[in-house]
Amino acid sequence: MNEQAIIAALSALAQESRLRVFRLLVTAGPTGMPAGQIAEELAITANTLSFHLSLLKNAGLVAVRREGRSLIYSAEYGHAKAVIDYLTENCCSRKPCCDGGE
Repeated sequence: MNEQAIIAALSALAQESRLRVFRLLVTAGPTGMPAGQIAEELAITANTLSFHLSLLKNAGLVAVRREGRSLIYSAEYGHAKAVIDYLTENCCSRKPCCDGGE
């Protein structure tokens, strides 16, 4: 994964509502959630949610599919994992490995 993709993903998550949306979609699993349910659960207006979902989608963190009249959003787990892997790929390369407890 290139640095521009990493920066786009981290930038998308660096906002409270988008981070909440992404975390909610992670809990929903691969089946995802309809936009209306996301808006209701997070108390975000539809137009604001649409803006946030668009940014998350453009950053590769969210996928969308149509089911009838509903748009179903789901987390892109592979992309999120690639971001985490990028951030930790050189973990402890200069010191003995950390145990994560600090």
